[in-house]
Amino acid sequence: MTTRKLWIGFITVMTLSFSVLIYFGREIYRQAPPIPVKVITTDGTVLFTGQNIKDGQNVWQSMGGQEVGTVWGHGAYLAPDWSADWLHKEAVYILNKLAMKQDGIPYDQLSEERKAFLKIVLQKELRKNTYDPSTGVLTISELRAEAIASNSKFYGGLFTNDPAQAGLRNSYSIPENALKDQQRVPLLNNFFFWISWACVTERPGQSITYTNNWPAEELVGNRPTGSLLLWTGFSVIVLIAGIGLMVWYYARRRDEESDVIPLTFPLLKEIQTPSQKATVKYFWIVSALLLVQVLMGVITAHFGVEGQAFYGFPLAKYLPYSVSRTWHIQIAIFWIATSWLATGLYYAPAISGVEPKFQRLGVNFLFSALLLIVVGSLAGQWFGVMQKLGYVQNFWFGHQGYEYVDLGRFWQIFLFVGLIIWLLLMGRAIYPALKQKSESRSLLILFLISTIAIAGFYGAGLMWGRQTNLAVAEYWRWWVVHLWVEGFFEVFAAVVVAFLFVRLQILKASTATTAVLFSTIVFLSGGILGTFHHLYFTGTPTAIMALGATFSALEVVPLVLMGFEAWDNVKLSRSTTWIKAYKWPVYCFIAVAFWNLVGAGIFGFLINPPIALYYMQGLNTTPVHGHTALFGVYGMLGIGLMLFVLRDMNKEAIWKEKWVKFAFWSINIGLSAMVLFSVLPIGLAQTVASVQHGLWYARSAEFLNQPAMETLKWLRVIGDTIFASGTVALAWFIFGLKGGWSIEKK
Repeated sequence: MTTRKLWIGFITVMTLSFSVLIYFGREIYRQAPPIPVKVITTDGTVLFTGQNIKDGQNVWQSMGGQEVGTVWGHGAYLAPDWSADWLHKEAVYILNKLAMKQDGIPYDQLSEERKAFLKIVLQKELRKNTYDPSTGVLTISELRAEAIASNSKFYGGLFTNDPAQAGLRNSYSIPENALKDQQRVPLLNNFFFWISWACVTERPGQSITYTNNWPAEELVGNRPTGSLLLWTGFSVIVLIAGIGLMVWYYARRRDEESDVIPLTFPLLKEIQTPSQKATVKYFWIVSALLLVQVLMGVITAHFGVEGQAFYGFPLAKYLPYSVSRTWHIQIAIFWIATSWLATGLYYAPAISGVEPKFQRLGVNFLFSALLLIVVGSLAGQWFGVMQKLGYVQNFWFGHQGYEYVDLGRFWQIFLFVGLIIWLLLMGRAIYPALKQKSESRSLLILFLISTIAIAGFYGAGLMWGRQTNLAVAEYWRWWVVHLWVEGFFEVFAAVVVAFLFVRLQILKASTATTAVLFSTIVFLSGGILGTFHHLYFTGTPTAIMALGATFSALEVVPLVLMGFEAWDNVKLSRSTTWIKAYKWPVYCFIAVAFWNLVGAGIFGFLINPPIALYYMQGLNTTPVHGHTALFGVYGMLGIGLMLFVLRDMNKEAIWKEKWVKFAFWSINIGLSAMVLFSVLPIGLAQTVASVQHGLWYARSAEFLNQPAMETLKWLRVIGDTIFASGTVALAWFIFGLKGGWSIEKK
């Protein structure tokens, strides 16, 4: 296949995919669950207003948002899904009231026939859409108003200091007086009512709810829809067909002539530029952030078994669960991105052979800016969760409450500007090479496109406001998480790795260009519209499910051939003497291929089909995919790129491999043990509970505090300890390259 045809394919995929993504984004705006102007009872009593709901959303964000429990299945895995939990409690209250009024006994004591009758009454009550779009008024019965009052009292006590709720607060790792201002309590309850109302209220003229009948709740008639089952089956067919075509194409490519690897190291005499030398401090920060991130992960996991304490110390008073989890995720994004950005800054002058004027100054300035963003955003998140900021201040400088993009808007803008500076530094270094008509030019153009995309697509995080409808905010949030983190960073990584091998004369530029362009087309064909698989149940129309199911299946297709990529890298590491110096960076690329298949492929497809996600969304099956894909793929790639650069910085040095070897195997074995011994078994047990009883029960303290579940939580210590030991060894090795203890003395 010629490069010209591949470029046509790339442009076609990008144009069509983003056209569809934007068009259906418009539909999400248009069909998002409405926020009523006011909620009233049938006798005209005003319960609360739409502004109260919006302010309640800000209250939820200020205490950590998606970092404490989940909403519509997205967020943390400790504490309930508040939408499912509120809905279940509301349904139980109404059923008991109806039973006592009509039969004089509690609902649980009724015959099956009477229970069935009352459930139908309940479903007619809750599922009927009584929102008037012409006036913006939502009208509910006095009985439902009583249920809202009951739920509000319960949650009010949970988030303040009701002694009767102390045990539950401990199970959920919610500090006493998580809401320190009593005026915030009713606002939070207003928001919780709205998110559950969207889960049970049918769209106008349809028999499905705004969240496509999610969550599973037998009492209110929330069951999988026919379209959900249909598109699940179709996604499996697409996956099988895609794998068949991919294997056929790859079989043809394997017959082509392999590139010849030089017998001697081709870059031994290469001289580093000042800006290249200046990037070394980025990797010191990467190593330090990795240690802090792992520490936050250990603390966050431990909160799951001890609630408010860390081995007896009342840590939650100073570092609540929602803060430790926020930092754990946010720092992961920071150190992985920093490693990748620094790799780009190091190799850009090497690609063109030109060091632009003041490039070193730009590299140092960007480093200082990134440090300020890291420290400032993490501090702001702590102040926000500790309820020391107002709604507006929290939005700008505190905690936005959206997983992966929790940092305040000011810090978001600051980071966006930092990425633009990085883009300018990269562009001015690459530009001289672009002017030359070499066989690497197409690869350089793709490198520049991926660089522009990384800088530009983070801007999607600026597309929502302080009180934007949650369905709309989720649409843009996944542009950042899926397209920025999982999408264009993947393209950037593929191009960078190809360049590394071309520079080492392991690959011909023409071979690398063809391979990268083809893999990019295949990946983005599923990856761009695959964004929708995160949005099945977030207040979106059914078409989102159809597109998400189809194209997320295509995302898995190229991953089935990761075994070939891993084997190619194994052969490469053994091919000639000088390449053995790059053994551990190459081994990291082998690990990336493995986790791409297992973490992104197997564990990703485990939860991606609509029927699977219907029961699994918000359960521990999601962090199985999250840990093995985010760290296993992107984290290991970040480590591999870091080691590659550090190897190039001192080509003549002989590494002492003891610590890096221990780090590599400990990190990968620890990650496997963490998932297989603890997180996956808990997630599968929750899935069974979700199918049998509903999401509310699978996330409940009653279920997760059973002895078997407690044992599985503690088993995570094994994998976490091995994993943490590996990260400490890696940092020790990295700092030892500067300190001298990681290098053989001549």
